[in-house]
Amino acid sequence: MLAELEWRGMVHQATDPELGAKLAGERFVVYHGIDATASSLHVGNLIGVLALQRLQRAGHRPLVILGGGTTLVGDPSGKDAERPVRAVEEIRGNVAAIRRQLERFLDFGPGEAQALLLDNADWLTSMPLTHFLRDVGKHFTVNAMIAKESVRARLEAREQGISYTEFSYMLLQAYDYLHLFESHGCRLQVGGSDQWGNITAGVELVRKATGQAVHGLTWPLLTRADGSKFGKSEAGNVWLDAGRTSPYELFQFWLRSDDGDVARLLRLFTDLLPGEVAALEVAVAERPQAREAQRALAREVTAAVHGREAAEEAEGASAALFGGDLRRLSETSLLQAFAEAPSVTLPRRELEAGAITVEEALVRAEVVPSRSAARRELDQGGIYVNNRREADGARALGDTDLLAGRYLVLRRGKRTYVLVRFGE
Repeated sequence: MLAELEWRGMVHQATDPELGAKLAGERFVVYHGIDATASSLHVGNLIGVLALQRLQRAGHRPLVILGGGTTLVGDPSGKDAERPVRAVEEIRGNVAAIRRQLERFLDFGPGEAQALLLDNADWLTSMPLTHFLRDVGKHFTVNAMIAKESVRARLEAREQGISYTEFSYMLLQAYDYLHLFESHGCRLQVGGSDQWGNITAGVELVRKATGQAVHGLTWPLLTRADGSKFGKSEAGNVWLDAGRTSPYELFQFWLRSDDGDVARLLRLFTDLLPGEVAALEVAVAERPQAREAQRALAREVTAAVHGREAAEEAEGASAALFGGDLRRLSETSLLQAFAEAPSVTLPRRELEAGAITVEEALVRAEVVPSRSAARRELDQGGIYVNNRREADGARALGDTDLLAGRYLVLRRGKRTYVLVRFGE
């Protein structure tokens, strides 16, 4: 198990050099925490979810801890400013939405490896402060807490500092581990490398409170080949919620992956085997313009998040921009594919009266500046209606030309698109 995770680039630090052998010979209960700061997971969360999925396939039992309690406090790890305090009602709504997304990746059915979804608000919010200080706080020194990177970085940035609330975060997460060890037999916590301090705090708390050994495993924080943060697009976070980031937009995000990143992303985010990834690495080196590896990455991740049918439709919409069959697209996919293209609305009654010719449409949609330019482009074979080359500028457009009953795509050359809508 650990060998596969290492090949996939998912191992950065481990608390026990013998962890690989133990994972091979024993069944572990494994936990990963996700703070419920939004109503959707984003692509950065996928690494942790896929780590649990792979461990579950190997027979280990995953626990997903949705941090309804810790989100009330906020994790300072990797942050240079205090997180905003969120309302309890907002956090509960976020927890419910995230639960639905996780069901695509983890098996919550009966069995020894049955996944569990837990909310740490259930045990953190009911624990009296005096009991917490007595049972948890006494095991930590302020010196050791200040030495943790997540705290030290904030203390050194004097203009921000760190509140007592966020300073206490690692104690709450450490108590999560103790609670899960005692109630579910959990012996392994996994997370990003920025969580190393919190994870080791939990390992220490379990050892001091119970005398038992538990373990921690982290993966490297993911950055792009140029060193920039992974998981964001120009519009912000790339979400797993189709209402925030459509399947087409998710597909495009992965399709735009840099050649220097794509092999690593294939290992991390797909179930492709070593030989398959190696073949795609060869394709990147020999035929980079074909973007075979990027298309495989986009196809596999979009299918995992939204289903195979949505992935195929997103791929079809993507191909449509490069001469594919637009008639195969649903209205939603068509609009997503041409969301960034200019659009114009023309009267439906003129179309039905046969009053809009190809030449007329080109001019009114401003695909060309004039009728003479339209005729010249038509004669040179540079005009396309719904990705089909058009030579007859005098041809009247009609209902049979429409996509999804009301749209038309005009194209000049390879890159100039205009979406024409026919309204009342």
